[in-house]
Amino acid sequence: MSDINHPVKKITDTIPIEVLITTVDHEIKGYVHVSKYTNTNRELTDLLNDKEKRFIAVVDAEITKKQGGPPKKYDFLKVHIDFILMVHPASQIIYKESTRAQEDITRFRELRDKLSKTKF
Repeated sequence: MSDINHPVKKITDTIPIEVLITTVDHEIKGYVHVSKYTNTNRELTDLLNDKEKRFIAVVDAEITKKQGGPPKKYDFLKVHIDFILMVHPASQIIYKESTRAQEDITRFRELRDKLSKTKF
């Protein structure tokens, strides 16, 4: 049922886009359905700024804890907007530096510093 204020969106009026959602503790990869008639980035911004909607629906979601561990997969997930730090299309990801990579870089720098102080 629809009225003038809340028209029903047909599923054919939307397209899924793959997104990466960052929260304080997690990264979520999945698909968000947006209107196929507007710019994808604009549509994501509109989803986040909609005062009446407090959740974003994500399908085929994969949640990874930033501290590590295996990802958890969900067919459908609602993410509360107040906990989102960033959301962007996955196609815009150029390089993702993991926590593990950061730890390796730190260990390498420490080893390099120790070696540079060692006399041969």
